[in-house]
Formats: sequence, structure tokens, C-alpha cells
Amino acid sequence: MSRIPRLIGYALMAAAVVLAVLMRRGSLEAIGPFPVAAVALLVGMIGVMLVFTDLMVRGLYAQVGAAKHRAGDEEER
Repeated sequence: MSRIPRLIGYALMAAAVVLAVLMRRGSLEAIGPFPVAAVALLVGMIGVMLVFTDLMVRGLYAQVGAAKHRAGDEEER
């Protein structure tokens, strides 16, 4: 399994923070027809979704691997 989705999620969350800071300073008001706040929320939400999904899938694979390992130990007895 690759860590690329989680790293992309972190990058999207960082981009959302940068957009929020630029909006707060007043140097950026809109990105095309969309307000910066909406774009920052969307980008941050997608980033969080990627990170949490990757962590949940890794946890699930770890649980399945541990269960297989325990089942293999029980068969040897």
C-alpha cells in the first residue's frame, strides 16, 4: 500500500490553510466565481477525507493481518 493518498491529503489541508490565511489578510477574495472560504473548506474537507480513509484502511489491514496470524498459530497447535 502506498502512502501517496495520505500525503496528498496533507498537502490539500495545507493548501486550505494557506487559502484561509490569504483570505484573512484580504489579499484574495475569490477564486473565479467562488469565494475563497468555500474553496478552502472544500479543499480541506477532501484532504481530511483522504487522510482518514487511508488511516482507516491501514488499520483494517492490520486487524485482518493480526487475525490471520492468530488463526495460523491456532492451527499449528
